Amino acid sequence: MKTTIKTNRARLLRKNMTDAEQALWQKIRFNQLGVKFRRQTPIGSYFVDFYCHEYGLVVELDGSQHIDQAEYDEQRSLYLQSLGLCVIRFWNNDVLLNMDAVLEGIVSAIGKY
Repeated sequence: MKTTIKTNRARLLRKNMTDAEQALWQKIRFNQLGVKFRRQTPIGSYFVDFYCHEYGLVVELDGSQHIDQAEYDEQRSLYLQSLGLCVIRFWNNDVLLNMDAVLEGIVSAIGKY
């Protein structure tokens, strides 16, 4: 995928974030967890929801559509892990209903480095 195409797609994804993505972004942007996160970042041919370059941490949020694409998500995670990245996933409902636990999970993943 060409750089300009990736850039345009990333911009589109950032403009059309889900409610859960918007809610989590409000909690992790501006180094609120002590590290910088980027949103809708291209890595290879994939776009990850949130990425912390400093720790090689990818945070993915899954909605109900991910139930039907579990194999795709697994392949995607394996690819990202092959690059040395840590991938953690949360359900959208967890973000919307139990944000504290999600943030604790992210902080815990960061703390492992």
